[in-house]
Amino acid sequence: MEPLHIIGGGMAGSEAAWQAASAGVPVVLHEMRPAKGTFAHRSGDFAEMVCSNSFRSDDSEQNAVGLLHWEMRAANGLILEAAEAHRLPAGGALAVDRDPFAGYVTAKLKSHPLISVSYEEVTDLPSTGNWIIATGPLTSTALAQSIRRETHAEALAFFDAIAPIVYADTVDMSVAWMQSRYDKGETLEEQTAYMNCPMDRAQYYAFIDALLAAEKTEFHEGETAGYFDGCLPIEVMAERGRETLRFGPMKPVGLTNANNPTVKPYAVVQLRRDNKLGTLYNIVGFQTKMKYGAQTTVLKMIPGLQDASFARLGGIHRNTFINSPTLLDDQMRLKSRPNIRFAGQITGVEGYVESAAMGLVAGRMAAAEIKGTILPPPPPDTAMGALITHITGGAEAKTFQPMNVNFGLFPPIDAKAGRKGRTLRYKAYTDRAKESFTAWLA
Repeated sequence: MEPLHIIGGGMAGSEAAWQAASAGVPVVLHEMRPAKGTFAHRSGDFAEMVCSNSFRSDDSEQNAVGLLHWEMRAANGLILEAAEAHRLPAGGALAVDRDPFAGYVTAKLKSHPLISVSYEEVTDLPSTGNWIIATGPLTSTALAQSIRRETHAEALAFFDAIAPIVYADTVDMSVAWMQSRYDKGETLEEQTAYMNCPMDRAQYYAFIDALLAAEKTEFHEGETAGYFDGCLPIEVMAERGRETLRFGPMKPVGLTNANNPTVKPYAVVQLRRDNKLGTLYNIVGFQTKMKYGAQTTVLKMIPGLQDASFARLGGIHRNTFINSPTLLDDQMRLKSRPNIRFAGQITGVEGYVESAAMGLVAGRMAAAEIKGTILPPPPPDTAMGALITHITGGAEAKTFQPMNVNFGLFPPIDAKAGRKGRTLRYKAYTDRAKESFTAWLA
């Protein structure tokens, strides 16, 4: 049987390889790391998480990304299996211990008898064979140029940012306290998955002033890319208004300061557990493009972090994606070269889960084609189907931008269900999707 070649061992490539091999198709997974590194990666492991350790909400009845989790579990997805195996308490979110998570995925792929790994950079679009390109936001310059030549258009792009990580034992717990927002979580461990650092009004405005004045990393050479709204640097949010952060990642609602319960904080900075040991915490929503020296100065203005040490500082990088609505068919194949599929963030989906889900579908579609059949896309009323419909023709090509899964991508439910309030309306979306996805799997 002809092998399936996959370029990129991130979320999408790893999931695609697992799905194809599970269907009995031999896979060659091409990964340039660790021989050639990237700005964000630290290892050569597959599915390394670089921006966050969270897969966001795990609620499959009221949240579109939680529904996507459900669909991936139903399809025996490797990424969700690994996430469950290395899950961290995070209230209603699915957060994972990043390094063991990546190690788990790597070990599973390398031990599969139908998967072989080739560590080298692929620099040109292949003209023969069956391929999936899942190179993600950090596609190498040479391969990106080959994609541009084939598509006769400039690849689109936006800027993505990474949040800092703090050593837990350097946080002043006489100032900070442990609590999940609204006390979400059934166990004490889940309810204390977050550290919270309070600010009064004066501290908040002093922080905003310092944030706006800090030295930033800027791009030159005619860069025109914008930012993805779901992952804005904190300083970009602050530039939109001095109160913006108080209604975003620094909102104080649903929290009571255990060290001073009678005083309501004006703003709160949350840190989420980043590893199982509880030794590392990432600063939630604090993606930043501040220069390293400025970061340590500004972040230490946060009460409780005045003596903090950082395991990793934040950063910013260019995230490349293609204009999928004009370039891909509903099998996720490049129209001009149908032997090539695209999957993951490079297709214009945003987020770890969305990327892995597109890898899951691309791997199954490619395996079916190699075996002589055509697997139709998941129905558009499922989470996976809604994403595929969006990127392969549902979105306006002229204004196409990266998109997280959301109920706005789904076909509307009937008017009667829509009038029952948001809770019942979302439940109607997820019930319909689960029924459709189960039928698609069958």
